[in-house]
Order: sequence, then C-alpha cells, then structure tokens
Amino acid sequence: MNRNKLKNFLDQRVEYYERPEFITNDPVSVPHRFSKKQDQEIMGLFAATLAWGQRTTIIRNCLKLAEWMDHSPHEFILQHEEIERSRFLGFVHRTFNDTDLLYFLEYLQQFYRKHESLEEAFLDDEGAFLSIESSLILFHQRFFSLPDAPQRTQKHVASPAKKSACKRLNMFLRWMVRSSENGVDFGIWKHIPVSQLICPLDTHVHRVASGLGMINRKQADWQTALELTGFLRELDPMDPVKYDYALFSLGENEGY
Repeated sequence: MNRNKLKNFLDQRVEYYERPEFITNDPVSVPHRFSKKQDQEIMGLFAATLAWGQRTTIIRNCLKLAEWMDHSPHEFILQHEEIERSRFLGFVHRTFNDTDLLYFLEYLQQFYRKHESLEEAFLDDEGAFLSIESSLILFHQRFFSLPDAPQRTQKHVASPAKKSACKRLNMFLRWMVRSSENGVDFGIWKHIPVSQLICPLDTHVHRVASGLGMINRKQADWQTALELTGFLRELDPMDPVKYDYALFSLGENEGY
C-alpha cells in the first residue's frame, strides 16, 4: 500500500474509532466518570497503570479504587490519613499489588499537597517542556524520589532510560494532552505539544504497524516507538498519535 493510500485508510479508521462510543469498553472510560481536572489526572494515571489484561477487569479494578477514594480522588489524596490506607490492603491487579498501590497514594499525596496539576511532574524545574523522552525520565525520577520507594514498584512506571516503550505512560499523556473535541481524550494539559507525543506501542499496535510496513524493528521498545511515531508524523505532523486509535483497533477489533 503506497503512502497516500495508507494515510487515507488510517484516516478513515481514526474517524470511525475516535468518537464517544470508543470510551465504553476502554480504560479511558474511568477518568471520564469525573469532571474535576485533578480527579481525571489521578484516575487516568491509575487506569493507564493498570491497563494490561482484560479491559473489563481493568475498568472494574479502577472503579474499586475510585470507590475506596470515596469517588473524590483528589480530595481523598489530599486529606486522607495514613490509617485510611488500610482499606487498600489486599488489592491485586495482575502483578500490581497493595505495596505498589500504597506507594502511589503516598507519592500522589505528597505531590498534590505542593502542586496544582500532575502535569508539573512531567515538566522541568522552571515549568518548561523539553521532550517526551525527558518528561518521562523526569517523571520516573521524581516518582521514585521518596525514601521508602519500593524497588518492585519501578516495573509499573516505565522510563525510556530503561529502553521501555512506555506504552501506558504515553497513552496517559495522549489522554491528558490531545484535544477533547472528539470526545475521547481530555486536552487538559497545555504545556506539552500534541505534535511531540509518542504513539503508545503495545503488541497490537506493533503487529499492525509491522504488517503495514510502518516499522522495521522487531523489539517493542523505545526506539521502535520513536520509529513508528516518526512515520506517523509524516502522515500528520501536528497530531501523529491520533493514529493510535486506528492501529490499536485494527489489531484488537479487526484482526490485522
């Protein structure tokens, strides 16, 4: 398929999938249950972090967390006492367990007591955006800066410094940064340019992109995510990751 035909094909798929109906069975439905910016950030982070396995299970476990946070995540994060974290003991989602969850709560509490938005954790000390790679490395460093950070929890917050494709964090950034005009993403973060986002790379996207001749690398790692996004920027320099909808859904729903 030549470049123009491929672009037309993918544009049609984006138009078909990027609409409110997409939300229903996707983890992005979790932050969409909230209207407050910080609630969307917090539940978006949890939904993205837990986004592997069956989507119904992901959504169910995220809603359990929301219930335990009294359906007001930001208020709970800010005001809860440490003893109240006992309600989270025993939580398990695949390899993410209560040790990881309790650390997330600790970090988020300390962060939100000093900052207005989680976007600030992805910007430099002057509040400027440098690059997605720098942002993800900074976030990882800051997230695990507390003295009691469990070593095991690091596998749940990826970093390009470890050559990870950072699929879940890139998906979280897509949710927060891209425009809400089509009813799926939120567009609540304004310092990170949409044009600089990196396409979330999972097994579905990797398989479809390889089959369509968009990437050559066999490993689903950071370099491959960059290679894929570079190709997508040739199709749409201002909004390359919009094609995530097409690539993911072609693999998940259409058997490519």
